[in-house]
Formats: sequence, C-alpha cells, structure tokens
Amino acid sequence: MASIEQTERNRAAGFVAPALIWVLAFFVLPFAVMIGMSFARLEGRTIVHGLFSDNYVRFFSEPSLFKGLTVSLEITLIVTVISVLLAYPLAWIIAMRVPARYQRLALMLAVLPFWTSYVVRSYAWLLVLGQNGVINKALMGLGVIAEPLAIASTRTATVIGFVHFFVMLLTLTIYANLIQLSPNYARAAADLGASAFATFRHIILPLTLPGVVTGAFLTFVLCIGDYITPQILGGNSELTLPQLIMLQLGRRGDFPMASALSIVLMAVVTLAYLACARWLKLDRV
Repeated sequence: MASIEQTERNRAAGFVAPALIWVLAFFVLPFAVMIGMSFARLEGRTIVHGLFSDNYVRFFSEPSLFKGLTVSLEITLIVTVISVLLAYPLAWIIAMRVPARYQRLALMLAVLPFWTSYVVRSYAWLLVLGQNGVINKALMGLGVIAEPLAIASTRTATVIGFVHFFVMLLTLTIYANLIQLSPNYARAAADLGASAFATFRHIILPLTLPGVVTGAFLTFVLCIGDYITPQILGGNSELTLPQLIMLQLGRRGDFPMASALSIVLMAVVTLAYLACARWLKLDRV
C-alpha cells in the first residue's frame, strides 16, 4: 500500500515539476533579480549593487516620478468604470434579449476588434481622433465647431483607446455570468411583487458581481501596465508609470530605477488583487 502511495506521489510530482520549473525560471527568478536590482544604484554608467533605498526615496520625493503613478491610477480607474458601465448593458442585451441561436454571432461581432493588431487599433484611433480625423471633419462639416478639437495626444484619447478594447473583455466575463442565471430567479421575484429594478438590484447584480469584478480586475491589471496605448494616443504630455519605466531603460539606462518603478507597479496590482480577492474567489466556486 505504501509503495502504491509513493508511486502516486512520484507521478504527481512528475506532472507538477515542469510547471513548477517554468514558474521558477521565468517568474520567481526574474522577479528576485528585479527586486535585487531595485536596491542597486547607478553611478555614472556603472551599476553598484547593494541595499540602497535611493530609488524608492527618489520615487516618492520626485514629483515627476510619483505623478506617473497617480496618472496611471487615474486613467485606469476612469477606464475601468466607463468600461463596466458600457459592457454590462451590452452583455445583458446579448444574454437576455438576443435569441440563443444568434448569441454566438453577437459575441463574435462584439469581439471582432480583437482580431486586429493592438498596435493597429491604436494607430487607427489616432487617425480618427487627429486634427484631420473623422470626428473633427464630421463636426466641422456639420458646423458644430469652427476649429479642430485637440483630442489626439491627450488623456481623453488614451481613455477612448482603452475603453474600446476593454469593453469587449468585460462583455465576455459579464456575459459568462449572465448566461448561467436561471430565468426562474426573475420570475420568482416578479411573483413576489418585485419591480424590474428591484430584481436587478437585489438578485441579478449580486449574482453577476463576481463576473463584473473579475473583468474589472483584468481591466485594471492590463490597463495600468500598458505602454503602447498611452505612448501612441496620449503622447508625452503626461507620462504613465510604464512610460517612465521605458524612459529609464531606453534613454538613461537606469536599470535600478526602472526596477524600482516596476516593483511599485506590481505592488499596486497586488493591492488591487487583495481588494478584489473576495469576489475573485467566489467566482471560482
């Protein structure tokens, strides 16, 4: 009996070992190196290793660096809220109003922009929002404005580009929860005299909240760590944290400072996960 149990343990270890080695080699080890690098110091062109807190002190004391975090958080929160408000009605319509035989087609049309390159989508929005873009030409043609609006290379353009992408992601996560709800919940509530709004508030929304939180968390993580969209659509008027990280690497070669900024970014994501952990765990039950 003992030999059989040992054989099962060895077999289980054999299945787990490749994944464990992969995580150790490509996540734990690089992360440990990055933590060590964040406590190093750049002197001239030489990286001096040690336990120096200079990079973190500089981050919290230098306004241009700390502002990168606040800008990233502001954009991410705005994008997350707008995306949820737009995605929930869209997911509701697909799940509850579109006939079952057409729902796959509706979902395919909803995620159709996913089939286009992320960079191409960003540049496409730059053409739409530019001074000679579709929006400005349409508004000027209608006589609404006399001069082109400055939309491109602003925070507004960054938010629009992000929302266009993340509404699709949130629609899928919310739809996955809505489609699992039995219509008997709404019928029972109606029989008990509940209004449509009360049914949504007290029954539908709580039951679909895990899907909303899961999608919002994914939106938060992907948005706050994104470099491409702010770089293409936002310009350099205000830099996000990922842009500052790339700036430290590309122009200054300051790997210790870039590592410290990356650790700060990962700490923010970890805090966001802890804030959403209750609903994320519920979603897995």
